Amino acid sequence: MTTDDLILSTAPPRHHTRRLNIGGVPVGGGAPISVQTMTTTRTADIDATLQQIAAVTAAGCDIVRIAVPTPDDAAALPAIVARSPLPVIADIHFQPRYVFAAIDAGCAAVRVNPGNIKEFDDRVGDIAKAAGAAGVPIRVGVNAGSLDRRVLARHGAATAEALVESALWEATLFEEHGFTDLKIAVKHHDPRTMIEANRLLAQRCDYPLHLGVTEAGPLFQGTIKSAVAFAILLGEGIGDTIRVSISAPPVDQVKAGCHILQSLGLRPRKLEIVSCPGCGRLQVDIHRLASQVEAAFEGFPYPLRVAVMGCVVNGPGEAREADLGVSSGNGKGQIFVRGKVIRTVPEHLIVETLLAEAMTLTEDIDQAQEGIS
Repeated sequence: MTTDDLILSTAPPRHHTRRLNIGGVPVGGGAPISVQTMTTTRTADIDATLQQIAAVTAAGCDIVRIAVPTPDDAAALPAIVARSPLPVIADIHFQPRYVFAAIDAGCAAVRVNPGNIKEFDDRVGDIAKAAGAAGVPIRVGVNAGSLDRRVLARHGAATAEALVESALWEATLFEEHGFTDLKIAVKHHDPRTMIEANRLLAQRCDYPLHLGVTEAGPLFQGTIKSAVAFAILLGEGIGDTIRVSISAPPVDQVKAGCHILQSLGLRPRKLEIVSCPGCGRLQVDIHRLASQVEAAFEGFPYPLRVAVMGCVVNGPGEAREADLGVSSGNGKGQIFVRGKVIRTVPEHLIVETLLAEAMTLTEDIDQAQEGIS
């Protein structure tokens, strides 16, 4: 049994939610947890938007969301939807007419923020009718920064209860028109509030839940806040899609999301680099070496564990446990493959030797798979 298998076998049962089809990607109902992001290009710039979608696709994104704040952006939707390799969710604020434009353009889903759409409640019936006829799910997104003013006045602040009340109220309006293809997201910049809100939602509804710590912050801070919140909720079986909402390029958001799921055993592991943090015993610049190995293996498609170690305390043991590893010091490195030392090389040859041995290992994997098929 692999480490991933062990984690999956001991993971708590998923919270039961309804199953949605988002442009061919199953969401909820026990489907694999999807990683999402949002483009940062001007949507009306079709080529730039599609280039960014291609980049996040390569990084492992499952579903992409794009903003539609202007008529020009709405006009660009059909071309983007037709050429996008990922299901496209239109992100609508302020103007309800863009919801209908997104449905007509063939978007896989539409995200609405009822708190800042003019007279939204009065348009729910029309939206439900159009979305239902087209088979387009609706994501109800409630953010702390744009909470419905009526709800905010009752609660006095964007509390977990306020976020949940707003989301479920809007879901009820859709239900009154017979529309239940809904996904719900309640977001807050405070992970504790976000966690509490999603726990409450899981108790009160069976709609798929999208997880996100909104405005989480810069890359380092925001990734930590997101990882903490996701780990707690996903560990309780809550959550069907995620977005790491950090102030960083969409590709970095996707990579962070994929790594979080892989670390929890909720997405098949790809390349994993195990490296030591550093201490006074080191005789090698382990931070530089680990960064060089990471750069050399960027985009490596096989699920190898590569150990980059720098002293005799844990180095040999970790290197033996990995598929591939190095225990380095004194200007040289012992190269391990599947638990055995195969050679010792000068420090400047460590990275290229690891990469060469990785390619040999993957050739063996490909040959074994061809033999099975």
